[in-house]
Amino acid sequence: MDKRTDMVEGFYGDGREEDRLMRTRHGQMEYLTTMSCIDRYALRPCRVLELGAGTGTYSLALAREGYEVTALELVSKNVEILRQKAKGRPRLQVVQGDALDLSRFTDDSFNLTLCLGPLYHLYDRADMDRVLDEALRVTRPGGVLMAAFLSVHAILYANYLQAPPYNFRAGLAENFDEGMEPRHFPEQVFTGFTLREMEDLFAEKAIEPVALVSTDGGLEIAEGRADFCLSDEDFRAFAAYHLHHCQDRELLGLSNHLLYICRKR
Repeated sequence: MDKRTDMVEGFYGDGREEDRLMRTRHGQMEYLTTMSCIDRYALRPCRVLELGAGTGTYSLALAREGYEVTALELVSKNVEILRQKAKGRPRLQVVQGDALDLSRFTDDSFNLTLCLGPLYHLYDRADMDRVLDEALRVTRPGGVLMAAFLSVHAILYANYLQAPPYNFRAGLAENFDEGMEPRHFPEQVFTGFTLREMEDLFAEKAIEPVALVSTDGGLEIAEGRADFCLSDEDFRAFAAYHLHHCQDRELLGLSNHLLYICRKR
């Protein structure tokens, strides 16, 4: 087991992904926004591959909607939970594997490929390219790839401006080099990107950019406050506002979670 795999297994091995998208307001917003993007840009019906499927929140929802879904997950505990959920659901196939190696899948196999987690835990440019190249290889021409990533700025704000000891210098040293470019190394566990970095990753690939989307807005930063409160009515109002503006460039840096959407040429 390599260092990255060992780290991911150790972090997610307690099943913490099971209710992540539902237990917080920012998780709920991330889910609603991502599903809205799938509904808007994906063909229906179609074959879907989800890379880093966790315990299956998206894969299960899409299978219920009639998509043919293959869920690939690295973490053994998550695979165990997901396989239990997939019983009796013929539209959902669960496989254990790494997004870096999709050799089990043939070229042009899927209409929609979701990469909603692997880029959070990739630290070398070669691995980032490999995941995206493999995801595009198995996506059909004209099909859609959605790749989630984290904003390095939002990570800095959320982790070092919300709660004591407010050690901003430590956060800056962890996330940026002396030239103020983002750093990527395994000890971060979660690594963040700038919008320019993500656009550069796709610049030479055979794709047509479709959208850059803020999936949770500023909710994770706001929710870090001890006195945070958002009623169901206010959340519905926020969701309507957010879904209308989630592609506005000026809001992208506020979001912890973002989505790069492209179409394979």
